Amino acid sequence: MSDLALKALPAGACDSHMHFYHHSYPTAPTALLRPPDATVDYYRNFQHTLTLERVVVVQPTTYGLDNACQLDAVAELGRQARAVVVVDATLTTTELVELTDAGARGARFHMLPGGTVDWDLLEPVAGFVAEAGWHIQLQLNGRELPERFRLLSQLPVDLVIDHVGRFMPPVEIDDEPFGILCRLLDRGHTWVKLSAPYESSDTGSATGGPPDYLDVTNLADELVMRYPERLVWGSNWPHPGQDRPPTAQAVRRLLERWVPPVFQQQILVDNPARLYGFDR
Repeated sequence: MSDLALKALPAGACDSHMHFYHHSYPTAPTALLRPPDATVDYYRNFQHTLTLERVVVVQPTTYGLDNACQLDAVAELGRQARAVVVVDATLTTTELVELTDAGARGARFHMLPGGTVDWDLLEPVAGFVAEAGWHIQLQLNGRELPERFRLLSQLPVDLVIDHVGRFMPPVEIDDEPFGILCRLLDRGHTWVKLSAPYESSDTGSATGGPPDYLDVTNLADELVMRYPERLVWGSNWPHPGQDRPPTAQAVRRLLERWVPPVFQQQILVDNPARLYGFDR
């Protein structure tokens, strides 16, 4: 990997989507994924290889509403780390302050099997966390965006949509669901994570699958061309649920394919600094 290490990314480059796992933390009853341990030490090796400096640790579905595994890791990583947690309507003002002090900057809603919070909690949670300046991070099948547009466009906080929209199966640029994603971006309060193409790519198609995931890359290219100021990038390390997770080399190659040098300062540094409150 020395050849990659020599090609350093801009100072302050941020991995805006990854997870930690450890067997010592209890899994949620709703959990469908129970990945092997993925610790801070393992991640630091990956982070060093890709020349990343900042990280956003995202609560996985494995732990439900118990954010301890991720927050303990954030505390170990220090001031260059932030968190996106899972909360519900029982969240108190005191807990909101404590979570913010611990590095949390967003509330995650995973609207796919294994998720803990439902659509009916989206508005009340968004309204409550708005006072702390948090955003809502949403993972869904992007093909649902047309029916969810009104709800999402009226949220009182910024909205961050995972995994290039996670359209399952993949869509074309001219399809309505991708058009709705662009309408949300046009409103100026939505962000998209360039991450985890394997979650939606049609691996059985000549136009999809690794290493280039062309059916998702086409969407990423369009977003980078039109909305570079509304994008962040994430590795999705350690790639939970993948029988053959990509190597660090493959992650770096796809990062450079999706985010060419002319956009790296904005997408890897400036945008996450603004969204997650890193020191500029």
